[in-house]
Amino acid sequence: MKIRLYLGKAKPKPPNTHTMKKITPFLWFDNNLEEAMNFYTSIFQNSVIQNMSYYSEGGPMKKGTVMSASFHLDGQDFLAMNGGPAFSFTPAVSLFVNCHTQEEIDEFWEKLSAGGEKSRCGWLKDKFGLSWQIVPADLGKLLHHKDPEKAARVMTVMMKMDKLNIQALRDA
Repeated sequence: MKIRLYLGKAKPKPPNTHTMKKITPFLWFDNNLEEAMNFYTSIFQNSVIQNMSYYSEGGPMKKGTVMSASFHLDGQDFLAMNGGPAFSFTPAVSLFVNCHTQEEIDEFWEKLSAGGEKSRCGWLKDKFGLSWQIVPADLGKLLHHKDPEKAARVMTVMMKMDKLNIQALRDA
């Protein structure tokens, strides 16, 4: 097993966009994959549906229904399928969205939670049941502040929030 460490001396080579990454999230939808991809690609910039394949006669779903697809959301590739109701999403796996401004947090929070459920500490579930965390990019730095009392205040403030407020966290 090779382990590569990036110590800031030489930048890693950008991934070859013509080959699949080593690890790519795979999402299992009941029967609404196409709707979900259209929803997600409408929210995130630099996003595109790349490929779709369809069920044919004799498949578990109606002929012409999207069977599987690949799509790209602002730097992240995904594979997905319409697999039926055998499996569903769980909050134990979520998509983490780093936001640099409160406007980004507000926008992603409202758009992704539409028809879904808002929860605590920046978590939400979208209308397809997929969990997301909408967080300030500097949250980790704030929660692990060199002053342990500051870090504890940040945690206390965050635990009382649903949608995260960058300024309130920084002021804690």
